[in-house]
Amino acid sequence: MLILVCVAFLIGMMLPVQAGVNAQLRTGLGDPLLAALASFAIGTVALLLVALAARSRLSATPLSDIPWWQWTGGLLGAMYIAAAVVLAPRLGAATLIAAIVAGQMITSLVLDARGWVGFAQQPLTPARVCGGLLVIAGVLLINRR
Repeated sequence: MLILVCVAFLIGMMLPVQAGVNAQLRTGLGDPLLAALASFAIGTVALLLVALAARSRLSATPLSDIPWWQWTGGLLGAMYIAAAVVLAPRLGAATLIAAIVAGQMITSLVLDARGWVGFAQQPLTPARVCGGLLVIAGVLLINRR
């Protein structure tokens, strides 16, 4: 379990770097939507190459049997990238990522408590609520001037 948390931590370390790189790409391309599109296109090509190398295959489930909402992950990712491209230069790395983490934490607590979108249901305990509030307090402290 510790190794998985460490991997998640390392992935989290990449988010502010990605936001800054994409914001600079926006400057180079002159348009935030084109920067987000370029970022997604490069990521799509990279994932395609990895999937081909791994010989990934679709399941036997007909695509039409997959619920519509399960197809929205790419849209949500595109919204995240586009928003980060626009917000990163305005908010700075620390405020941007702190606000994103706070939004992730609050939503995660709700998803866990309800067992929505495939997550195992976990009770909303006082300790978990306190943790969420501490993350929000962190956003306020990081943004304090």
